[in-house]
Amino acid sequence: MKPNPCPATNKRTLAALAGAILLASLGISIATVALPSVASVFSAGVQQVQWVMLAYLLAVTAVIVVAGRMGDLYGNRRVLIGGILLFTLASVGCAVAPTLSWLIAGRALQGLGAATLMALPLSIAKTLIAKERLGTSMGLLGTMSAIGTALGPSVGGILIGEFGWRSVFMLLALGGSGLLVLAVTGIGKTAPTGNSARIDWAGSAWLSVALLCFALAASGGRVGVNIAPWMLLLLAIAALLVFIRTELAAPHPLIPVALARGRGIATSLSMNLVVATIMMSTLVVGPLFLSFGLGLSEAGTGLVMAAGPCAAALSGAPAGRLADRFGTDRTLLAGLLLASVGLCGFAVLPILIGIPGYILAMVLMTPGFQLFLAANNTAAMNLAAEAHRGVLSGLLGLSRNLGLMTGASLLPLLFASLLNSRTLADNSAATISNAFSVTFLSVAGLCVVTFLFAAWRRRSDVGKVGC
Repeated sequence: MKPNPCPATNKRTLAALAGAILLASLGISIATVALPSVASVFSAGVQQVQWVMLAYLLAVTAVIVVAGRMGDLYGNRRVLIGGILLFTLASVGCAVAPTLSWLIAGRALQGLGAATLMALPLSIAKTLIAKERLGTSMGLLGTMSAIGTALGPSVGGILIGEFGWRSVFMLLALGGSGLLVLAVTGIGKTAPTGNSARIDWAGSAWLSVALLCFALAASGGRVGVNIAPWMLLLLAIAALLVFIRTELAAPHPLIPVALARGRGIATSLSMNLVVATIMMSTLVVGPLFLSFGLGLSEAGTGLVMAAGPCAAALSGAPAGRLADRFGTDRTLLAGLLLASVGLCGFAVLPILIGIPGYILAMVLMTPGFQLFLAANNTAAMNLAAEAHRGVLSGLLGLSRNLGLMTGASLLPLLFASLLNSRTLADNSAATISNAFSVTFLSVAGLCVVTFLFAAWRRRSDVGKVGC
């Protein structure tokens, strides 16, 4: 289907897609502040309550590619609306949950619905939004993700203080209801683009098993699963190998061979995973440095950390417009370069000038990531054939989620290995500051390597065009 040229239709479509990304992100962040209340009400321990978050994240990660493929086969609009309906009903179920098990089951169903909210907006934008505005659209969707992440803790805290933890899930249910109306009225029809209305269920099952095992391994065994992380990794690898074998033999594979072999698409997915891993550095290591290295209170740490999502929210749409104006290659490289400078700033500025240095580094780094994401998503979607846009949109979401989980697991290990004592409070502020600097110099080096790789790929592609 050709993009609809009507500006009003484009605005309604963008509003619905932005709302989907916002609601899915809010579903992650807003529930975090409800965990203490849930633990108190149901007399549960930390490991039990963590499954309220983990069930949602695992469900999203396990089925996001399947959700994208279903969009290709049955129509992106139809599948997205079905996902919004499931998300809304599951939110109601969470709000009235009589037991913790009920709540966890509801969160898993919420995650299944959220997978479509995360997987399909990029594909729908590529289909229905005018090409010259695609980068702007991608930037806006990135902004909504940042806003959802930033709003969750504050809005959730206010609601729980006034009405209790169930009000958090009622808000998600109300948001889902409004989004359902907006999607039905604002998103134009999208016809199925797949060659056959069949899902590779065997491949889907093996991929889900592989992703579930990897996600549990990435949690480091901190969620009550009595299986060693290295065993989970082995199971993930085994399931992945079976998935690949299944895909090669399947007449209608979950991930089409032409898409999997696409060099440019593989590069975009790889860089997306690496950058997501890098992005987790401030989220998992930053609070430790702010609390134990700079001596901030919990409120002060939260206030400083809010600078990141705020900078992302302000820079997302402009980043998309720059991608439209200057092209995806230049914007992507500029984003990686700016992010590298910001990461180096983290290694130096907070130690020299304290909190202002931390905020300055954040303000440099975050727009760089927004430039990269807007350009990379636009470039990847432009490479995909119409029949594969849904599954590629899901793969982009999957690579980001895997990167976030990888960063959440590996970066704290790197930081901890540089300390003198396993207990943070037993380390001096100087030791913690040094560990923080070395960690971010390492992460900056990884970002620079990604920049050099992207520059080499761009030069290689230009050379081939010239030939």
